[in-house]
Amino acid sequence: QVQLVGSGGGSVQPGGSLTLSCVTSGDISRVHAMAWYRQTPGKQRELIARITPGRMPTYEDFVKGRFTMSRDIDKNAMYLHMNTLTPEDAAVYYCYAEISPAGGRRGDYWGQGLQVIVSS
Repeated sequence: QVQLVGSGGGSVQPGGSLTLSCVTSGDISRVHAMAWYRQTPGKQRELIARITPGRMPTYEDFVKGRFTMSRDIDKNAMYLHMNTLTPEDAAVYYCYAEISPAGGRRGDYWGQGLQVIVSS
């Protein structure tokens, strides 16, 4: 069974940095895309950054220049490096992957939410 397990949420002061990690496990045939999303109370989950195999990550305007998404294929992991955090970045963050499991149907997989608090 394919699973995404995130880690790295926490509390940081404004202007600080935090890195989120997400490791995929299970019998995977192909990863079609990976992404990070976030959600605040009363709002829809919003895309932050997305990467597809062989391509550079793309970012939403509100994180460009501050957040960096990377992927470690050998570790089956993806990361979100967040710099210059502001209180507006406080949210629950989710990793996402579109995966074809071995012998299974292509589908959407989510990690558990990671709380990020930005406060002085």
